[in-house]
Amino acid sequence: MASQTQTEGTARPDENNGLHGFTGDADHTSKQYYFSLYFIGSFCAIGMGLLAGVAGFGYAAPILGVIDADIGPSPYLTWVAIVYTLCVAVGLTLVGRLTDLFGRRYFFIGGSILGTAGSIVCATAGSINTLIGGTTLIGLGAATQLSFHFVTAELVPMRARFWSVAIIYCFSIPGSGFGPIIAQAFVSHTSVGWRGVYYLLIGINVVALACWTCFYWPPHFSEKNPGTRLSEFVRNFDYVGTLLYTAGLTLFLMGISVGGLGVFPWKSGTTLGPLIAGGVCLIALAGWVMFANPKEPLIPRHIITNGSFVASAIVLGLGAAVYYAFAVVWPQMVAVLYSNGDALRNGWLSSIVGACFIVGQVSGGVFCKMIGKVKYQVLVTMAIGGTLLACMATCTAGTLGRAIGLLSVACVLVGWTESVCLTLLTVSIDNQQEIGTAGGIGASIRSGLATVCQTIYLVVLSTRLTETIPSQVVPAAVAAGLPESSVVDLLTAFTIGTPKAFEAIPGISDTVLAAATAAYKNASSDAYHTVFLTSIAFSGIAVVLALFIRNVDDRMTADIATKLHHGAGLEHEDVANEKAVTESMVE
Repeated sequence: MASQTQTEGTARPDENNGLHGFTGDADHTSKQYYFSLYFIGSFCAIGMGLLAGVAGFGYAAPILGVIDADIGPSPYLTWVAIVYTLCVAVGLTLVGRLTDLFGRRYFFIGGSILGTAGSIVCATAGSINTLIGGTTLIGLGAATQLSFHFVTAELVPMRARFWSVAIIYCFSIPGSGFGPIIAQAFVSHTSVGWRGVYYLLIGINVVALACWTCFYWPPHFSEKNPGTRLSEFVRNFDYVGTLLYTAGLTLFLMGISVGGLGVFPWKSGTTLGPLIAGGVCLIALAGWVMFANPKEPLIPRHIITNGSFVASAIVLGLGAAVYYAFAVVWPQMVAVLYSNGDALRNGWLSSIVGACFIVGQVSGGVFCKMIGKVKYQVLVTMAIGGTLLACMATCTAGTLGRAIGLLSVACVLVGWTESVCLTLLTVSIDNQQEIGTAGGIGASIRSGLATVCQTIYLVVLSTRLTETIPSQVVPAAVAAGLPESSVVDLLTAFTIGTPKAFEAIPGISDTVLAAATAAYKNASSDAYHTVFLTSIAFSGIAVVLALFIRNVDDRMTADIATKLHHGAGLEHEDVANEKAVTESMVE
């Protein structure tokens, strides 16, 4: 089997603006390699893994209320979302760095096993606590499955990275783009109900697991590190940095999440304790990264001092934050302002955000290299997308068409930004043998920023609703004839949202209900407007940071960071190809 090291077939740094760490190039690789069962099968593994990762929570999120009604109720329902977010955000950096050092194959196989196990646990759950446990396993598996960007990028030439990642995005359409409608269809039209989404997840994970096992054969430890013992890496690994990172990010995001989702009050020790402890650990981590010199650091200093990489990672996170303004508010707008009682129609409307975002991700990947000058692509798409999002503040209950128009175009543009910046994480670094480390760090930054910004949106929304609903609904209802003694019952009924809740209100009438409902829609609309206006801060910062992203046209080369090794025939071919690459560089 051909050895794949950091030096064999490596371009001289001065030939490609500092780029190095390649093991081959497309000009000396036959087309047979790209059309081999193993290469195509590896892409299927990456794509099905991505689908499993996004659907792991994307299917459950829209129907958590239905699940809670069946196997709850439980005060811990929000932890289903929290544990998934924590596992993914923390796990991405660990997966990237560890697989760079020790090889990727068994980490990704293990991720699919965890995803399968978690789906089985959730499908058979008899309580919310069991569902939380299953979702934890799904989240741990998703940390590998959502690492698709660097696994894809390293297998193809630099010049093909953008559109290759776009191809993989297509696999996520059923999980992210149409997650709400698929989930609602299981609930409304099947006998298995909500458990059906987890049965589907089991199948997706099993297919991904089979593809990883049969087709994905990247370099293993001895090939990546010839002449080096595994015990040396284990002994020299950065355990201090790993502890500070894992504890810091977990505690900080946990504090943010439990406060933002209303699990505990912001002033409570249960919220402030992990928030402060996590912040201290993250500050200590920054000092450790900048001043300590472990032999095998978790977060290499030269990566986080790469200005273009950091700018790309932060813009990626802020782009996700702008997207989450849609993701948080739009389903509520559909339910409150635009619902006509048809659950499937509401599901289709709610799917607009995810579907258009994927259209933007795919379009950005396909056309990015063709257009060139990625700095200006990010600048323009983020500026226009952020502006259109802010314009959503003009939408009311009677402007569904305007809302869909603004929403669709803005999501496409922000999705374009996300696709470009995600791939830039792997293109901006010089040493292409650290592609997983860089991709993992950048993806964790994205998840962390998105969680913080999403929490800000939730806090803004809940605060505004507590102001606008009492100030508008109560006067309208009382003026229409509702007894003042029934005001609390009316507000509670709007929170519950069921016909029985409204029928139980003393003194309710059709006239009162119509006046109160109209006022409730207007009050909710005013609160939604504030969230959209809040997003201007994040999109504005993203536009400024886009100026620090470097154009990478000169990096669109034929060089390949990693090649698969499998089968006697292709082993011989790889040896010949790598020898040809080396000889051509010597000449």
